Amino acid sequence: MYVVGHRGAAAVLPENTVKGFRYAIDLGVTFVECDVHLTVDNHLVVMHDAKVDRTTNSSGAIREHSFETMRGLDAGDGEQVPTLGEVLAVVKGKVTLLCELKGEGTEHAAVDTVKEHGMSDEVVFTSFQTDRIQTVKRIDDGLSIGAILPSPGKDDIQKAKDLGAVGFGVNYRNLCLRMVEEANDLGLDIRAWNPDTLPEQKAMIGLGVDGISTNRPDILMSYLAKG
Repeated sequence: MYVVGHRGAAAVLPENTVKGFRYAIDLGVTFVECDVHLTVDNHLVVMHDAKVDRTTNSSGAIREHSFETMRGLDAGDGEQVPTLGEVLAVVKGKVTLLCELKGEGTEHAAVDTVKEHGMSDEVVFTSFQTDRIQTVKRIDDGLSIGAILPSPGKDDIQKAKDLGAVGFGVNYRNLCLRMVEEANDLGLDIRAWNPDTLPEQKAMIGLGVDGISTNRPDILMSYLAKG
């Protein structure tokens, strides 16, 4: 079973920062996950929310800020808001990146950046919005995509398979054995997100998921090391 450091290690260090990603990698995770948005001048930056208010010392929408302005913000502990390129440089050859296409219109820029770094085989593009991962496949069918299905309905898992997804993530509160079995039957990877306490994480392990995404990879990695 693999472990994903969600936004690095979002409940331990400032999320979506180089410091957080390095910390998660040092723990021994298999994947780290990040989110990308475009600035007003069309630069890709790594941040979860559409606004900077929650995670920086400023306010306003990313799409209304210039790249220069974004780079001047404090993303926590004095960390800069990173670019996708900077995150790729940190993870290259160490872990696989789950790159969530959070902002509208990020698909082409994200694919171009990944290709520029020679990392097409080290990134899985994900989104809640199926049209965004479909766009990635239209750009290059050889790239890997993953669906995010918070609470899969009757046909959602099959639809993910039909899209060409390698797997999908499910909110751990909504995950059940039936979903795991259906994923297995279809040859899809199923990932639980984001159980952050050890009892929650152990419950997901008991269901037989392929992977767990968590804001507390330190807790899960420590537990797995003892097993």
